[in-house]
Amino acid sequence: MATSAKALDALAAVCGDVRPGEPEEGVLGVEPALVAAPSSVDEAAGVMRVAAALGLAVVPRGGETRLDWGAPPARCDLLVDTRRLDALLEHTSGDLVVSAQAGMPMERLAEVLAERGQRLALDVPLPGSTVGGTIATAAAGPLRTLYGTPRNLVIGLTIVRADGQVARSGGKVVKNVAGYDLGRLFCGSFGTLGLIVEATFRLHPVPAARAWVTRDVDGPKQAYEAVQAVLHSPVAASAVEYIGPGKVAVLLEGVPDGLSLRARTTAGLLGGDAEIGGDPPAGWGRYPDGTTLIDVTAPPTALPDLLATAGTAVTWNGDGHGHVGLPAGSPPDVAVRLLGALRDVLGAHRGGAVVRYAPEDVREAVDAWGPVPALALMRRVKDQFDPDHRLSPGRFVGGIR
Repeated sequence: MATSAKALDALAAVCGDVRPGEPEEGVLGVEPALVAAPSSVDEAAGVMRVAAALGLAVVPRGGETRLDWGAPPARCDLLVDTRRLDALLEHTSGDLVVSAQAGMPMERLAEVLAERGQRLALDVPLPGSTVGGTIATAAAGPLRTLYGTPRNLVIGLTIVRADGQVARSGGKVVKNVAGYDLGRLFCGSFGTLGLIVEATFRLHPVPAARAWVTRDVDGPKQAYEAVQAVLHSPVAASAVEYIGPGKVAVLLEGVPDGLSLRARTTAGLLGGDAEIGGDPPAGWGRYPDGTTLIDVTAPPTALPDLLATAGTAVTWNGDGHGHVGLPAGSPPDVAVRLLGALRDVLGAHRGGAVVRYAPEDVREAVDAWGPVPALALMRRVKDQFDPDHRLSPGRFVGGIR
């Protein structure tokens, strides 16, 4: 049914860009039968209505920067490409609010906002990321230490439900909290609840000055002490990052007059050979090298145990979130042992570890998501938003379909 001329014709009647899928467009090896690229919310809604009527399994695609995160879909009858939904809808600079379509690249959004001295405080690590993909994967970089993740910055969201109905929540001003909070629910949903088509964010001013204070550290204990000294000080760091194999870096932002004193104070807190510079250190805001990426979460007190367990390919920031990389060619049993050790260690701190991407042999050998206490609740939410289980089936926690 997914490859039939009927499906292609029905989609072409509601969307101007529809075609058969290509092998290279496969999502972790699962080739899409059809690809549709809507250019408006109305087209997106039409595509989803046709998919519902024909029982097509739908997988959204943005900039493909994180399409390899999660598990392969159980099936992919229709790949919905959002990159033609790339418009800036409204920038109300006086209210520090912007609305953009889901396919807009984060870099282009940043350029537009910078012209008015504003920014969306999400330093997304992967170039080419789109607004919708960033929300769907809850992606954020070091600035999450102070500003949080998309969950904290999305104040309004427009989505197309599995049945093709358009739903909106939130508003265009920060104080508007009426309605169901789709923004929080859809952050990190991996395309399993609906198609994100528009988003409204709260903004922050671009700082007048920035400085990075860095120190090379020797071992987990010294790294922990340096991080704790900054987190429990009044220097108000915008970001604190550990960059393996042994560097603590602190980002300070503000006005030039006060920044110099804060930077010197931070250098004193870090101790050792701390240095002050105007550019980020190597590795800042990037994922560690490797073909397997493990996302780790735990409170800052878990840092020594994390570093002692994970080895050198680690990045971690001051809100208790980080990543561990495994080099290419690592046997599956190495990944299994490391993942188990991380979950044991971080579990003692009420944290966890999730495999974001990995080679096929590693994916098949590990439980990528690990234990999820809220899985039953997540399944009920899935049933409400996608009762036929057609949206990104099998991609998310517990193989939710």
